[in-house]
Amino acid sequence: MTEAGYSGTPLLRKLGYRHGQRALLMNVPETLPQLSGYDEFAARKLVKTWRGLSGGPFDLIHVFVTRADKLQVYMAIMRDQLAQDGMIWLSWPKKKSGMETSVDEHVARNSALQNGLVDIKKCALDEVWSGLKLVIPVKDRY
Repeated sequence: MTEAGYSGTPLLRKLGYRHGQRALLMNVPETLPQLSGYDEFAARKLVKTWRGLSGGPFDLIHVFVTRADKLQVYMAIMRDQLAQDGMIWLSWPKKKSGMETSVDEHVARNSALQNGLVDIKKCALDEVWSGLKLVIPVKDRY
């Protein structure tokens, strides 16, 4: 069986992880070591909390979240730390995963819209995690 989504496309390519990006990864699950272990970034921060965060703006922010109340807090911070032409991957556990979560695609999309972001892609990362790719609308950049 190939990675989630079953297209045969490697996950890092699906997500747009590229050489030279400045990346911030938060709460990456141990089941996805290829994300936290990707070593082609120009700069990479792996964090569990936003406290004392510096080093932005980032070309890529990938956050794993299970609670809607945390998502509301994270979203504004991510928006502020994002490069104008950057992307955010927001990931949450699928309902069928059995993980406790108050986040789903609807909650994620609404939170993004409330913070001036739009979703342009959805991806199954694995059997547990889904994600939305978020960007600043072109009309709102710079």
